[in-house]
Amino acid sequence: MVRAIMHGCNGAMGRVIAGLAENDEDISIVAGIDIADNKDTSFPVFTSLDECTVKADVMIDFSIAKAADTMLSWCERTGMPAVVCTTGLSEEQISRVAKVAERTAVLRSANMSLGVNVLLKLVREAAQVLAAADFDIEIVEKHHNQKVDAPSGTAIALADSINEAMDHAYHYKYDRSAERVKRDKKEIGIQAVRGGSIVGEHDVIFAGKDEVVTFSHTAYSKAIFAKGAIQAAKFLAGKEPGLYTMADVIG
Repeated sequence: MVRAIMHGCNGAMGRVIAGLAENDEDISIVAGIDIADNKDTSFPVFTSLDECTVKADVMIDFSIAKAADTMLSWCERTGMPAVVCTTGLSEEQISRVAKVAERTAVLRSANMSLGVNVLLKLVREAAQVLAAADFDIEIVEKHHNQKVDAPSGTAIALADSINEAMDHAYHYKYDRSAERVKRDKKEIGIQAVRGGSIVGEHDVIFAGKDEVVTFSHTAYSKAIFAKGAIQAAKFLAGKEPGLYTMADVIG
């Protein structure tokens, strides 16, 4: 059984992951790290990583961006593999993740959902056929009204996956209201919708002459991200140092 430390265990996602792990025979949360006081856990909770005395095989980080630096330094020093799920990391922190991966196994993806990562693979393959046949590409993402960033990291990851498949020949268009011009054939339109309690929806539209192909993913709860994090932790435990993504998990 894989033994995991949950960094950010008292946050919304930390609690979901801990709950799912209780019913998974292949992984156990053996310790949690969080500054918030919460006694309703089946594992010991420490306010800092340096206080943690529990042995583990992997770290699952679902905390906040400002806590990432300490977590990464601790993993680099101890050699603890880490699944980095925290979003909103700066470019400097993302570079730091790659540096830590030289010392230990680190997995980071823009979206931990297994379904989204299959979608990333599918749109990459579709682009090689459809974009090459002059299909226009548009991405529409929808999230709840409390999400402050736009477009979503997943929408950008989808665009990047397509662009990589097409030798980075495309640029991204986020707003069509600023100028009155026809659509550039080498652009990927990315639009954001914010409203209600939408957990997350992403549509990748390939629009050609007389036909449209749409790839869609809908998240109905945050549990899908927790499931992905657990699968990633089980995959990463025991791996050699290096930078991994969810693409490695799904194969």
